[in-house]
Amino acid sequence: MDRQSDKAPASGLHHVTLITRRVQDNVDFYVGFLGLFLVKRTGGFEDATQLHLFYGDRQATPGSLVTFLVWEDGAPGRVGTGQVSEIALCVPRASIGAWLTRALAQGVRVEGPMREFGEPVLRLKDPDGIIVKLVGVGDEDVAGVPDAPLRAGRLRAVTILTDAPEETAAFLERFGYRPVASAGSSRRMVSDTDAVDVRDASGYVPGVPGTGTADHVAFRAADGAALVAAEQSLSRRNASPTTMHDRHYFASLYVREPGGALIELATDGPGFAIDEAEGRLGEILFVPPQDRDRAEDLKVLLPQFSLPGAPRPPRRDLPFVHRFHTPDDPDHRTIVLLHGTGGDEADLMPFARRIAPRATLLGVRGRATEEGVPRWFRRFSPGVFDEADIRAEAEAFAAFVEGAVTGYGLDRGALTFLGLSNGANFLAAVMALHPGLIRSAMLFRAAPVLALLPAVDLAGTRVLAVAGLADAAGGERGRLEGWLRAGGADLTIAPVDAGHGLSAADGPVARAWLDP
Repeated sequence: MDRQSDKAPASGLHHVTLITRRVQDNVDFYVGFLGLFLVKRTGGFEDATQLHLFYGDRQATPGSLVTFLVWEDGAPGRVGTGQVSEIALCVPRASIGAWLTRALAQGVRVEGPMREFGEPVLRLKDPDGIIVKLVGVGDEDVAGVPDAPLRAGRLRAVTILTDAPEETAAFLERFGYRPVASAGSSRRMVSDTDAVDVRDASGYVPGVPGTGTADHVAFRAADGAALVAAEQSLSRRNASPTTMHDRHYFASLYVREPGGALIELATDGPGFAIDEAEGRLGEILFVPPQDRDRAEDLKVLLPQFSLPGAPRPPRRDLPFVHRFHTPDDPDHRTIVLLHGTGGDEADLMPFARRIAPRATLLGVRGRATEEGVPRWFRRFSPGVFDEADIRAEAEAFAAFVEGAVTGYGLDRGALTFLGLSNGANFLAAVMALHPGLIRSAMLFRAAPVLALLPAVDLAGTRVLAVAGLADAAGGERGRLEGWLRAGGADLTIAPVDAGHGLSAADGPVARAWLDP
């Protein structure tokens, strides 16, 4: 079979998927500034604890879609070879000046106007530093924009960085793209509707996944049969391994092009209106079908955000990464959550929601790391702790609490601190080093980490200590409990039939203590 007859039909871009570290800033830019519509919000299909947002035109038309995986407060990546480095959106040609004025007025980083492949272009950077180009085209080419001159339209192009430009360009031809022009190190490939710019980045650093980078670019396929045909074709060509997926709103095939960029082939159907009415897309959080049994937990784990114009809480720059979850009908209480080793700021939110459904939850992330996972303080070896680090982190945490109370208007008398394992150990140390800061605490599987526990006045401090009867790490809990009693704390000791981790037995104990 010759090369030409082995191609998929020309169909253009379906979507591009990128990664953000701050969901609220992302929504404000893509909906508030660019004017795209939020057309779907889901838990990730690979990892349902990861929020996935889809932006596009009102109908979520393939070719208009820009999607984001939310790695809230996640580590930044590095843009390099084997990645999409830029995306471009259509705007009416006559609106370029108005967009420049808008960007300058709103403090959006912008360069231009300039010309690229004969088209007027503004180069912007989104809050994660991703390059977003606004390309002026004829009004007839700006899909989905008739109601507002300053609303970005469909995808015009993406740029792929590659150290194998000839092979990358040849690979893209099977998706209906053909070379039409070159400028500098870039070769423009066009379909019937849009373009891919293949940029020769030979000698440049390889890309590293993370926030501020692209995950993949997707091209359109007519239907499932087209995916099967593409998979068979790629297999005959000895391409990189392929994987097929059902993404509920479309079916897809993944493959890597010769330069390393991840390519998806995605069907147009069944579309985004299968579980929401047209005109009301993006209003409801959906979870993948395989995760429906934990949908309520996922609603707490996934970060919250507000659409532009809707009420929102302030965000303060405090010493620790933190996240709020506010229920629909909050009461006056706030529970501050400190995870165990390897957890994060959202780790304990489902448990806390079950024991206090109407409480506002404030999850905090420890700043120490061990083998790449978060902790609250360093240790030299198992059971041997860096007490200088404990004291420094306790000082920073005390400042965090004061900043949160002031900055977020929290009721100090309605704060309860909940810690598990390493987080509970740290809370106990904070109580020893900063008595009076914490007046209500739930300590799950706690042990003392200070060699000498100071004599302090804990009168008026209410503490629940929940120990696991089968917890092999709970050998010194008696010393901690004795110290709490000696300080005058109102101590409730509640052993449960469990090991070191949380169990079904912990919830009823915590609920009864919170609401005696």
